[in-house]
Amino acid sequence: MDSRIIKLYDEYTHKPLPRREFLDRLAKLAGGAAAASALLPILENNYAAAATVDPGDPRLAAERLSYKGATGEIRAYVARPKAEGKRAGVIVVHENRGLNPHIEDVARRAALQGFTALAPDLLSPSGGTPGDDDAARDAIARLDQASTVANLVEAVAYLKTRDDASRKIGVVGFCWGGGMVNLLAEASPDLTAAVPFYGIAPPGPGVKDIKAKLMMHYAGNDERIDATIPGYEAALKAAGVTYTKYMYPGVEHGFHNDTAGPRYNKEAAELAWSRTVAFFKETLTG
Repeated sequence: MDSRIIKLYDEYTHKPLPRREFLDRLAKLAGGAAAASALLPILENNYAAAATVDPGDPRLAAERLSYKGATGEIRAYVARPKAEGKRAGVIVVHENRGLNPHIEDVARRAALQGFTALAPDLLSPSGGTPGDDDAARDAIARLDQASTVANLVEAVAYLKTRDDASRKIGVVGFCWGGGMVNLLAEASPDLTAAVPFYGIAPPGPGVKDIKAKLMMHYAGNDERIDATIPGYEAALKAAGVTYTKYMYPGVEHGFHNDTAGPRYNKEAAELAWSRTVAFFKETLTG
């Protein structure tokens, strides 16, 4: 697909552009309104293909619950191995589309690797994730950042109270969620490991407060996020934070999301996930 179309879609989903302006510009790039309409289902997330791990997988136990957040009750999806016993906890932070079937699937993937995985719905204060991606993005944009980070700090605390989770907690997040992972690492001294996927660097001086080890994944074609890397690395080095950075050349923002059409890159996604799992096993259970 024309890279200009992918960049336009990224601008629409992250700036965001008004939908009418997005469609007008897409029509110009695609060669007409009919061609633009045909492209939309390809560009937009296909949640019908989200379940790489069956929600009813007999090896897993999954449930929907709420935990006490800083702003009130926070809805969440939890997946864990069915076998009894304590294990490390992993928080899965969603993109700017909220807690959807893809993120729930990522939680099940983490559970299959031996973790108790908690995927919070950070739109809970506004009623929870809506069924429409555009509405979810609008709701994400209205969230108070400090309160949202505080709700993630409480997610760490909640996992540490569970009988099936150990004291060591990790977090992984994607896109908007990757940025939230960076902020959570600053805010929670109880976090052991943090993995932001193409997450924007935190703006403030809080890097010095990071206690967790970091593994950061970036897309080579992601100019918006990649522009923040040099300053973030300099701050991490100055603070003595242990981190590993991986850059995946030639891939797009969102490359890990296998429901994301042309932005998904199977080879890079599988490599990044295998590195993430190995990192969590080393830091949380090694």
